[in-house]
Amino acid sequence: MDQHEISEFISVGLDYLWMDEVLSLSATKIVAQKYIAPGLPVLGQHYHGFPLFPGALQCEACFQAANVLLTKILPANPGYLPVIARVRNVKFKRLVRPGNQLTIEVSLLDRQSQAIFLRGRCSVDGHTTAALDFTETEAPLGVVEGSPAAATS
Repeated sequence: MDQHEISEFISVGLDYLWMDEVLSLSATKIVAQKYIAPGLPVLGQHYHGFPLFPGALQCEACFQAANVLLTKILPANPGYLPVIARVRNVKFKRLVRPGNQLTIEVSLLDRQSQAIFLRGRCSVDGHTTAALDFTETEAPLGVVEGSPAAATS
């Protein structure tokens, strides 16, 4: 699955898509990759003279991979938006530099009612760069907390 196919499953622009391709997808796990191109605009800002791919964007890559996984295995709920409800146990273990091939793995751990528990891991050459546990749920469109619609409800 390439970027254009991935973008059909998640609602982000190609400039904010942190996966180039999905390598494998099962009922409980997704494995994707992102080449950290030396010309990637974020690298020029983080950090000047020592470019790094931010840990927060590694987490975002896991969130995006989770959305592809969940879209493939769970029926869509019209009128709802998948949202991250909790992030725990985040660990940044190694730096991700320009030219690295980032592997993104997300596993489904459990589902309880509307809460879906997942574990994400990013790595370069088999070495973990970031690891996290997170929970995803759904929010009604237009009533996402902090939105103008939520403030008037």
